[in-house]
Amino acid sequence: MNTLTGTGALARLNLRLDRVRIPIWVFVMSILPVSTASAFQGLYPTDESRAQFAATISANPAFNALLGPLYDTSIGGLTAWRVGTLTSLFLGIMAVLSMIRHTRDDEETGRRELLGSTVVGRHAPLAAALLVTSATGLAIGLIVAVGLGGLGLPWPGSIAFGAGMFAVTLAFTAVGALAAQLTQAGSTGRGLGIGIVGFFFLVRMGGDVGEGLDWLSWLSPIGWFTRLRPFAGEEWWVFGLFALFIVAVTAFAVSMSARRDVGEGAFPPRPGPARAGSSLGSTTGLAWRLQRGSLLGWTVGLAILGSVYGAAADAVGDILADNPQLLEIFENLGGTEALTDTFFSAAVGIIALVATAYSIRSVLKLKGEEDDLRAELVLATATPRTRHAWSHLAYGLLGPVLILAVAGVVAGATYGAIIGDVGGQVPRVLGSAMTQLPAVWVVTGVAMALYGLAPRLSSLSWGVLGVCLVFGQLGQILQLPQWMLDLSPFSHIPVTPAEELTAAPLLVLAGIALAFLVGGLAGFRRRDIPYS
Repeated sequence: MNTLTGTGALARLNLRLDRVRIPIWVFVMSILPVSTASAFQGLYPTDESRAQFAATISANPAFNALLGPLYDTSIGGLTAWRVGTLTSLFLGIMAVLSMIRHTRDDEETGRRELLGSTVVGRHAPLAAALLVTSATGLAIGLIVAVGLGGLGLPWPGSIAFGAGMFAVTLAFTAVGALAAQLTQAGSTGRGLGIGIVGFFFLVRMGGDVGEGLDWLSWLSPIGWFTRLRPFAGEEWWVFGLFALFIVAVTAFAVSMSARRDVGEGAFPPRPGPARAGSSLGSTTGLAWRLQRGSLLGWTVGLAILGSVYGAAADAVGDILADNPQLLEIFENLGGTEALTDTFFSAAVGIIALVATAYSIRSVLKLKGEEDDLRAELVLATATPRTRHAWSHLAYGLLGPVLILAVAGVVAGATYGAIIGDVGGQVPRVLGSAMTQLPAVWVVTGVAMALYGLAPRLSSLSWGVLGVCLVFGQLGQILQLPQWMLDLSPFSHIPVTPAEELTAAPLLVLAGIALAFLVGGLAGFRRRDIPYS
């Protein structure tokens, strides 16, 4: 039997399983570059206005660290600078999650072994996962290239941008395939793969801000995307670096897949101690053991993002003061007193969205425990269902408190250190970050309600976050009606520190979150375990 027998059937199965996830990823990742280019056409219609904007951002290392270098002041060049690096990061995360879901997760749950007992070749599951994830990247790249070209941007740059997004997806698809071979647990594989994506992003940051460290960017696939220079004299030969990386990493992953046993990894987890620690005698201690690594990683990551925003805030006034249209957009977000305050209002909103992703992941850990039949073992003891649920739900509620607090303090301290007012800026930015919590908790409550009442639909929690992202960050650019913008709980948060804090909307959001949480816990107490 051929080692690829059954690849087509498995690819169709994966497409069916991801019939909701893939359209969401394609829509979000495609609309970001196209809508950004459209916005720049309205914000900076003249060469002079774009030159002023470029002169300001080029002088601030924080913008280079977060978004990469700006090579050209055309609409296409600004678009590639504004969203190129960040979309590369998101594409990397998407590719890793997809590969782990269709490879390592299937082995961990035993589905791979069942498939292997049929007429399915040894490499068919890995090949099917590679095909589906690559096809998703191809769809995104094609839509972006056609969309940018349709806006009137030069076709060579549009094609380079779309092809670059496809190449980044392929590169991290290979990384995800390798991570699936190295680890034994799906959660470990996701952590390793996303950690590699984050490492490449940090390497790219170091190359773009460090004096004499430009060579670091050539060590990162994310850095290669910026070095393609879409709309700035495209460097087509950089695709050769992508090709070498993709072929080498994929070949290594395939060779490891051929040598290891199904369900095992190249680096199996080390045996634990003969006796469990006293802390594992409670659901609280068990949840802490399962959640602590994730909480630490998300906190450190958003602290770094907060420092970048804090460093970038010093240049915001110069950027906006020269452009009335952009100033009007920021004022529409609620800023009427100071441009820097408005910038921090928008920045903490983005940080809150990322913290919400952590919150959803923490709540859905309950579903993972149930799917793997570990929850049934815990509940077979004298442990009440509500105690088991709260042991993980607490991280979904309190984890964002820690994450937003640390990110707010770091952002305020960084900006305060630049302007010489740490004591004054930290409380202001910290307060702005903490006002986001009720909106975060609303989405947390939705995730708990879906898990408790309709566990098969619990993955729709990520769709709710996607709606908040699209409506909140792109709603005004897309000129969506106000009623659609109001669907996001984040649109009801007072835009502090740019405006005065009002408690009423925060209390209403907190009440809505509480209702979702109570409904989810009530549903969890009454339904069968496991739900399937």
